[in-house]
Amino acid sequence: MCQTMRQETIFEMTSPCRDNFRITGYHFGNGEKALAIVGAMRGDEVQQQFICSQLVNRLQHIEQRGHITEGYSILVIPSCNPFSMNVSRRFWAMDSTDINRMFPGYDQGETTQRIAAAIFAALNGYHYGIQLASYYVPGDFVPHVRMLKTGYEDVETARLFGMKYVTTYQPRPFDTTLLNYNWQLWNTKAFSLYSGHTSQIDTGTCDETIDAIFRMMQRTGIISPRPLCAAYESIVIDEASLLHIKAPHAGIFRRVVVPNQRVVAGETLANIMDPYNGKTLCDVKTTADGVVFFTHNRPLVLQNALLFKIHTL
Repeated sequence: MCQTMRQETIFEMTSPCRDNFRITGYHFGNGEKALAIVGAMRGDEVQQQFICSQLVNRLQHIEQRGHITEGYSILVIPSCNPFSMNVSRRFWAMDSTDINRMFPGYDQGETTQRIAAAIFAALNGYHYGIQLASYYVPGDFVPHVRMLKTGYEDVETARLFGMKYVTTYQPRPFDTTLLNYNWQLWNTKAFSLYSGHTSQIDTGTCDETIDAIFRMMQRTGIISPRPLCAAYESIVIDEASLLHIKAPHAGIFRRVVVPNQRVVAGETLANIMDPYNGKTLCDVKTTADGVVFFTHNRPLVLQNALLFKIHTL
């Protein structure tokens, strides 16, 4: 007999002004904890929550057809911070703390510590973990898998997503409170998926990310094979090797390239214009051949702000 989706309230807290704060999880399959997927941790991660909502929808259909492998269970948590999303704040609305900097949490601590503790308790014990994360600086980027170098990172499994890039980076001291870092220390093979955008929905990169997740589930035997778009042979890069290009002036930013675009040394990537007289202050150029990995996407830019990351070829 096919299982049916089960809904669970992972954390609930009363509110004096609104409905109760709730974090809801959706369970599929039954048995061994195979995979947990976490969506929006911050209030502006609309793309991440949308992707999770589509995963919940599609997993219901897959489960009804009996295509989740017998003895495996999947957990999806679409949103961990609905309050902040309701009021359009990136971090916790009351004190601007970041839930994703509170792991593994403390159930007797401050509000965001208690939220993190409840989330981590629900996630603990899963073999694989996926967080749909947002980039640490505002901008657009090539969808990719990202992992902290903890000594427990699993590059070969990361390749199973079939995304163009798998990136690794050396954690800094304050990264030790991230979900990805703590998941790895607690014996979960953890991966952060970056889906190209944050505060806006892009159905193209959404579909690409969902395909990557289902591709990984197929290749690890969690679900039965199903038709998907062609995969990449993932390129593994250390983020320290990316070429960083910063703004030589402040002003109005007008980019002329987009993520995943090939560029050659000397090519103009953007213009920075004087906000009062409209004159071009400078043309921002790349110093090497490569592929645009990340681009700033705001209309204004400050001097020395990060504008582009280039994967050099």
